[in-house]
Amino acid sequence: MPEDLMRYDLLAQNALKGVVRDALRIAATTGLPGEHHFYIAFNTKHPGVELSEKIAQRYPREMTIVLQHQYWNLHVQEDRFEVELSFDNVPEKLVIPFDAVKGFLDPAVQFGLQFEAAPVERKPREVEAPKTASGKIENQPDPPPAPKVSESAAQNEAAKVVSLDHFRKK
Repeated sequence: MPEDLMRYDLLAQNALKGVVRDALRIAATTGLPGEHHFYIAFNTKHPGVELSEKIAQRYPREMTIVLQHQYWNLHVQEDRFEVELSFDNVPEKLVIPFDAVKGFLDPAVQFGLQFEAAPVERKPREVEAPKTASGKIENQPDPPPAPKVSESAAQNEAAKVVSLDHFRKK
């Protein structure tokens, strides 16, 4: 099979992220129509994600937010969106790049999208690599990635955080 040098998989993901962007723009300008509401899952460690330290500690890997009744100051840019939500009656501002988004669901119409993790550039290690007896640096493979763990979601009246696994068909 020929190699896909066009990277159609990435082109398709970017196009589908445009659907999320446009849906958020509608919500930002006119509000959520009818019973529409959004569950948005994202990687909290992705570059560009901005969370308070308290929220980042509570959700160290992944988080799902719900945009329904209690959200404020939703601003949508080409590459990210910003929103204010209440967590335990404390307002928090979140900045989420679209490349950090892992899932989008509008349960009112059973519409959902899942995204592959966007590649993140790794910073080079600052630890000196061990050398062989001849003084040459040994090739050492990177450690295996940590197992993917979904954070259990705390729910309250102010802000509901849920896992998208609940809505997936088995």
